[in-house]
Amino acid sequence: MSAKAVWINGQIVNPGEPQLHVDNHGVIVGDGVFETLLVVPQRNVSVAFAIQRHLDRLRRSAATLHLDCPWSDADLRDAVNQCLQLAPDSGIIRITVTSGGGAIGSRRGEGPGSVIVIAGNNPAVYAPGTSVAVVPFARNERGAMTGVKTTSYAENVLALHTARRRGASEAIFADTQGQVSEGTGSNIFWSDGECLHTPPLDTGCLDGVTRALIIEHLPVTETHLSVQDLPSVPEAFLASTTRLVQSIGRINDTDLPVVDGSLTAAAAAAMTDLLSTNIDP
Repeated sequence: MSAKAVWINGQIVNPGEPQLHVDNHGVIVGDGVFETLLVVPQRNVSVAFAIQRHLDRLRRSAATLHLDCPWSDADLRDAVNQCLQLAPDSGIIRITVTSGGGAIGSRRGEGPGSVIVIAGNNPAVYAPGTSVAVVPFARNERGAMTGVKTTSYAENVLALHTARRRGASEAIFADTQGQVSEGTGSNIFWSDGECLHTPPLDTGCLDGVTRALIIEHLPVTETHLSVQDLPSVPEAFLASTTRLVQSIGRINDTDLPVVDGSLTAAAAAAMTDLLSTNIDP
């Protein structure tokens, strides 16, 4: 079981027992938002990294979906701490807000929503020099869910499945204009040989927490890049909460000339420094 400690709507519950009603809209139609946080051991305790940034984005996502999250930031921080006290060896915290029970269809119910905090398994091991594949599905930069970390994740699941069938570990979306947007669970950065670039938010990519931290600590230009030109970049990496910085070695069928180059190393060093000096940047 990946869930080691669970808090739902103010109470610690048994992760081995059912807790949600079968008509919960977070399950039947993906009507919810979530955040995934990296757990970091620090001074003999386990803490969640960059928790305030994740809580801020959770509330922005919930507001876009008109979801109510009645628990304060202090309540959610306490819930995270309770879960980590019970499961200090966890590597991930997941916070989910759903609209609660509703019709067996798109119409929401009138009842209260569900707020769930889970302390769970360790993140996957992300090997350097990974392969990525551009998938034939567009990220809709004008869609209602643009920039929202929603539980409606089937599009990402299909894209990742497609990429893995091609021998890649991550899928890369273009937006509807054919410009590089993002991965299924990561942002992408690349070098032009001298400077670091990443897609702007108007491509529909998520405003990733790790993306923002890298931009704040290193010179990065937000640049539109045709997805057809992506395999021609000399150096690239993925960035996300659980992978932090992961170098890319191959894009589609093209091996990059520089893997784990100086710009990738600088981004990785910036994140490592934050993890050791500022747990809630």
